[in-house]
Amino acid sequence: MYKRLELHNHTNESDAVFTCKELTDFMVADHVDAFALTDHNTISGHYKIENYLKEHPQPIAFIPGMEYTTYYGHILCLNLTEYVPWENINKHKPELLFQAAREKGALVGVAHPYSFGWPFAQGCRFEMTITDYSCCDFIEIFNNPEPLHEVNEKGVKLWEDLVLSGEKLAATCGMDLHGNSSLHGHYSTYILGEPDGDVCHELSDAIHNQRTWVCKGPLLEVHNDGEALTFTIHQTGKPGYEPLAEDDYKITLRTKDQVITCNVSARIPLTSFADHAIIIPMLFEKETIIENLVCTSPVILL
Repeated sequence: MYKRLELHNHTNESDAVFTCKELTDFMVADHVDAFALTDHNTISGHYKIENYLKEHPQPIAFIPGMEYTTYYGHILCLNLTEYVPWENINKHKPELLFQAAREKGALVGVAHPYSFGWPFAQGCRFEMTITDYSCCDFIEIFNNPEPLHEVNEKGVKLWEDLVLSGEKLAATCGMDLHGNSSLHGHYSTYILGEPDGDVCHELSDAIHNQRTWVCKGPLLEVHNDGEALTFTIHQTGKPGYEPLAEDDYKITLRTKDQVITCNVSARIPLTSFADHAIIIPMLFEKETIIENLVCTSPVILL
């Protein structure tokens, strides 16, 4: 089954309005399968949500996390179960913190890399120098409240360029939720999992294998029979999305130096990709422009 995840959320344990209980209830009401708590520089809310779910069982899973909030950028950690000190953060070698968090079992990613920084929001833009992306697990390509062209489109392009250059990075998104905002019409992260599966383990497997979907509702499934790629669309029923007819969707298959555009019904021979081993599939509504992007699909390795 596909699981819908909301991976970037805050409570009044840091700078948001929601209590831990209110955030949990908010996510349950929108039929989210699992959500993360990523408060700024604190994990104090973890035990509150865990205790609340233990005492009041809900049809939702919890992912512990934290957002390291520095003057040089924000680092999103998922599956982080204990606080990792970061007082000696090095702008020119953030890998030191990445590795320290990973040693505790965390997934480490760059949050909203092109967010507005100084003088609007000091530190929100990622200005650290990463020289070894093997220490990083994912890029938050859509931070939903941020402007499309000025911030999120650049985040998508960064992730594409890194993946097509050979870096093994997954794509995620988040609401960066600080209050009672609608989740409708925004991107969520989806992964495959079992009905009673451990979502933290499933998320780890999905990110390590670049098997995440970032979408508004329809998931693009790509099938490889050894000779060609074919496609199907799975409508998730995400609240706030109205499905289109299959003919109204377009697909792009991006490699390092070519883009193939096709319909959902197409069959694309593998020979179309020459020597390219990495393909990024994306699903659009009608036209292949960033405003119409509804799903990034898992990276294909031929």
